[in-house]
Amino acid sequence: MSARRIVYALFLVGVLVSAQTPSSYAQSSPFTVNARFPVQIEVFIPCANGGAGESVILTGILHDVFHVTEFADGTFFLKIHDQPQNIKGVGETTGAVYKATGVTQTRISSIGPTTTFINNFRIIGAGPGNNLLIQDHMHVTVNGKGEITAEFSRARADCR
Repeated sequence: MSARRIVYALFLVGVLVSAQTPSSYAQSSPFTVNARFPVQIEVFIPCANGGAGESVILTGILHDVFHVTEFADGTFFLKIHDQPQNIKGVGETTGAVYKATGVTQTRISSIGPTTTFINNFRIIGAGPGNNLLIQDHMHVTVNGKGEITAEFSRARADCR
């Protein structure tokens, strides 16, 4: 399973359990996990190759930090920080070298009504006009009955 699918699955878990009632913060058990995952991502860069576009297979390491606080009543707060490390690839048509940068932040709480996911991912190519900025932003609010009362989602990809 890709790291992005894991993050999305955790996002959905947060939405499903966020209908629980607030708990006492008095007794908590926090822990942090640092992990590194090898990734292989195929990305189409529409502005590359003189505007004709090209595919790039990016490989490298995705560094994740998972910080979890569990409360005595079973509720939790989860924060995930993802950051590419030495992720790079070569354009299949032009042979141009691309590097991936950016940060993804996810916050999931079973004790509060909201879950937030923010992704800023950049694929930087050599030369002008072939950089791709991918931005995703999701925010969901759930009421005490487990019903989604507000939802915001925006995804976009821009060439620069």
